[in-house]
Amino acid sequence: MTDRLLSIEDLSVAFHTPEGTARAVDRVSFDLNKGETLGVVGESGCGKSVTSLSILGLIPSPPGAIESGLIRFEGRNLLELDPEDLRGLRGRDIAMIFQEPMSSLNPVLAIGRQVAEPLMIHRGLGRQAALDHAAEWLDRVRIPAARRRLYDYPHQLSGGMRQRVMIAMAMVCRPKLLIADEPTTALDVSIQAQILALMLELKNEMGMALLLITHNLGVVAQMASRVVVMYAGQVVEEARTVDLFDRPFHPYTQGLLRSMPLLGARPGGGSRRLNEIPGMVPAITEALAGCRFAPRCPHAFDRCRADAPDLFAVRDGQRARCWLQPHPERRRTDA
Repeated sequence: MTDRLLSIEDLSVAFHTPEGTARAVDRVSFDLNKGETLGVVGESGCGKSVTSLSILGLIPSPPGAIESGLIRFEGRNLLELDPEDLRGLRGRDIAMIFQEPMSSLNPVLAIGRQVAEPLMIHRGLGRQAALDHAAEWLDRVRIPAARRRLYDYPHQLSGGMRQRVMIAMAMVCRPKLLIADEPTTALDVSIQAQILALMLELKNEMGMALLLITHNLGVVAQMASRVVVMYAGQVVEEARTVDLFDRPFHPYTQGLLRSMPLLGARPGGGSRRLNEIPGMVPAITEALAGCRFAPRCPHAFDRCRADAPDLFAVRDGQRARCWLQPHPERRRTDA
């Protein structure tokens, strides 16, 4: 318990819209230890980003509302903090890299000012001292001619350079927890590799924890020590990364892994056909009975369509929300 940095317990988030109540996150629970990298994976619309925004208190209200649950950071429930205390944590102890840097960076402010601002707010540095530190961080994230780039605007940088600026902004106050929400979206594979290597290098140097949100299982295999798989607002599987890739339990996890492209020809010659999971993630306004994955699951039977499964321990350190393959030692872990 002394290594526990972040603990999310039974978190539920809903958005109240004219079309009805959209339950984006439903009783999500997981923990993150100091210095650990936890991957959160799933298709778009599974609740990954909403979960991360809840940690920082960035759910727009209205229409969004955290209906229940706890989010503990270093033992403090973030949902009970007043807005001023929560603002004091953002950027200092908890930082976030958002999906799209072009929409996250302020287009009318030079990037130097944007990187320097957390230092002025949280560390009390003067403008020039903060700009000097900003230049050092732009250099650390390998932006060429860093001091000259202080006066550039976001539209003058490439996508990869903008993502490096976002990393510098997040790291500049040396946070204890970094949340990276799809940090390599829309980047080509060579730039993706550079960004991931940079994040891993800085994480190890600073000893911080990393919550990595992605739909890319290749990124998870490279970066994370544990994985949480989400589907339709729920955690459907949690395991150590090596166990998840070696012995995936939930049919949704199995489908995600089978849909990954592999190099090389299949035995007997010919190319390997890319598998897909039939159907789509259900709309979050849709009320579903039973297992939420049942309409897309090739193994679903009557109980799956009638009763919602709990999150069960199926192997050592591995949990899954599934009625398949009952095991005499399997036990409920939601309670």
